[in-house]
Amino acid sequence: MEPKNEPVSRIYLVTRPIFSEDSFSHKLRIIFMFVFGHSCDGKRVKNALLSLLPIIAWMKIYRLKEWLLGDVVSGVSTGLVAVLQGLAFALLASLPPGYGLYSAFFPAVVYFFLGTSRHLSVGPFPVLSLMVGAVVTRIVPDVGPPANITEFEGLTINQQRVIVASSITFLMGIFQLAMGLLQVGFIVIYLSDTLISGFTTAAAVHILVSQLKFVFGLKVPSFSGPLNIFYTLEQIFLQITKANVADVVTSIIIIVAVIAVKEINERFKLRVPIPIEVIMTIIACGVSYGFNFEEIFKSPLAPNVEVMKEGAVDAITIAIVGFAVAFSVAKVYSVKHDYIIDGNQELIAFGASNIFGGAFRSFAASTALSRTAVQESTGGKTQIASLISALIVLITIVGIGFLLEPLPKSVLGALVIVNLKGMLMQFREICYLWTRDKTDLVIWVLTCVAAIILGLDLGLAVGVGVELITVVFRAQFPRCCILANIIGTDIYRDRKDYLCIHEPDKVKIFRIPSPIFFANIEFFRDKLIQAVGFSPLRVLRKRNKALRKIKKMIKNGELQMSSVSFCLASSPLHDLDQPTDFSDLPVQVNWKAELPANISVPPVDIHSLVLDFSAVSFIDISALKTLKEFIRVDVEVYIVSLYIREKMHDCMFFDDEIKTSMFFPTLHDVMLHILTKHPDCSQDSQWAKVEHSPTLSEDTAARHIAFPHFVNKQFAEIASQMLDREYMNHVLKDLVSLVQLQF
Repeated sequence: MEPKNEPVSRIYLVTRPIFSEDSFSHKLRIIFMFVFGHSCDGKRVKNALLSLLPIIAWMKIYRLKEWLLGDVVSGVSTGLVAVLQGLAFALLASLPPGYGLYSAFFPAVVYFFLGTSRHLSVGPFPVLSLMVGAVVTRIVPDVGPPANITEFEGLTINQQRVIVASSITFLMGIFQLAMGLLQVGFIVIYLSDTLISGFTTAAAVHILVSQLKFVFGLKVPSFSGPLNIFYTLEQIFLQITKANVADVVTSIIIIVAVIAVKEINERFKLRVPIPIEVIMTIIACGVSYGFNFEEIFKSPLAPNVEVMKEGAVDAITIAIVGFAVAFSVAKVYSVKHDYIIDGNQELIAFGASNIFGGAFRSFAASTALSRTAVQESTGGKTQIASLISALIVLITIVGIGFLLEPLPKSVLGALVIVNLKGMLMQFREICYLWTRDKTDLVIWVLTCVAAIILGLDLGLAVGVGVELITVVFRAQFPRCCILANIIGTDIYRDRKDYLCIHEPDKVKIFRIPSPIFFANIEFFRDKLIQAVGFSPLRVLRKRNKALRKIKKMIKNGELQMSSVSFCLASSPLHDLDQPTDFSDLPVQVNWKAELPANISVPPVDIHSLVLDFSAVSFIDISALKTLKEFIRVDVEVYIVSLYIREKMHDCMFFDDEIKTSMFFPTLHDVMLHILTKHPDCSQDSQWAKVEHSPTLSEDTAARHIAFPHFVNKQFAEIASQMLDREYMNHVLKDLVSLVQLQF
């Protein structure tokens, strides 16, 4: 019984000429109008302003009564989370906790005006914080003298580290802003979701290890470079007997309590989640006093050029990773809430945010997945929620920051570990990728392992390298196949997958689903030779050698001339691969007949070669040499392609051998053309009779025509005959209905 909504028995009737690309272009030419003049009118200025300041666009459609309450509730909830994450993530950057609040405030305010995402919560991100911390500890290590930076003289270690972090952040912002202005937001396509997942999972492992020293209350120096995670673990295990029991107990209680309450929040879908992190922080602080900010907001700090030179490469990596993560999260919520984000404008927004934040002593800002999820799940509709959360951070800095001064680092370390849950759970993707895509699994595993062992910067480079290698391999070794016609239709499929098919005699249809260029031309040539059963270059050389021998025998009077029809191309001795003038030969040779003096040449069993280049986006000149080889052994070459013809015309690839007449718009056009030109190419020409073509989806085509490869031949023949009768019954019924409708 046929499932509903499957277009199996419906038919369509098409009556049109057989088109080549030349005739199609001549009869149905499309005229493109190019407008080179640009007017600088008010509308263009308005559009430019809206693109640079997206806040204008969404504020115009802001629904005050419907959205304001949700934004306020979301802003308060997100602000409380941002305060705690700012304090905690500052530890990852090897900075005093208070500077994390700056990173949660300044970038969020700038992004409010320039960002295109309505749900992104901008601020510290643990991976970026750790990457900044790696640069900070490399230039200003825990043990030993800092790098030779003039401005470091007379400063404490914390002040030196603040200069390093803010300078790297400022340079990171410059890189992001430059990429946005140059419209190169497309670079994030080289960081796939699989690569980002493996990278962030490895970063979570690094973060987890880096916080163990705070959880155990140990004084462990920071390490940078390859294998740094193992050096850190070594120091922790060497000092484990000196662990502070109070810090350990406090951390365990906080981790258990926070995880438990977060599970309650997720399970019961509370409109306003319980702010367990804030509650635990207040309890841990107790009744604290005595801390006074002498300067709540310090004056802007100019970036240090020497530091920027030392960390330029790191700044580029941090800029790309920060944008890639933020853009990936922004895409998820833009799709969910049906609005558009602009990658280049996001680069400008994050660049400006980090430049402004770096000038005010904050460190690298992107987005934290958990914080953005809180903002969206608690009802946030626009960036007003982010602005309100920034105000909560500001109130904390100005009004109650002194209460957080005695907060133990073990508490912040425990909060960091709890917030790693989402990233650490990405290990589950290994099982998912194993069943879906082995190539993506390799990318994920190698990126994760490399980032854990070699460090985040080298690990990311390894991941990008592996990803590019997989792209090269997929382009260099595509799945080529020989196509055949599904009987009674104008559909062509891989002959290995179907039984109810027909292959016209002496015609081969070859498909390659990849660009053809210097890297895969040998693979393409080998697969094509394998498909047709002969090497055109070898045939051409053998024919030219035979021709020279025939000429010599005729000249010496050893061979009688006869009239055997053959269209010939010959070659001089020094170049057997090229066609030459054969006017000096007063005889035509039939290469298919028996040649004199035991001369033999490889047979050519086809007269037409159809190349399905419909999935080929470009082709270079090396591929044309292969096509010419077939033409020179008297094989008619036809190409089905939408893009290649115009490209070849622009590059002046056409000549006496490669002509525009060899291009056709569809496979069936070229097959009908071949049947017209060679009417005896097939005794059974059912494949050409498609006046009534059934409309088939891929599912119905596979179900009605395809057979598993393991079905035995006898059963397959019987089933094929039954399906043919069933199919013909459908066609006859539709024809009867059509006739009744007409009369």
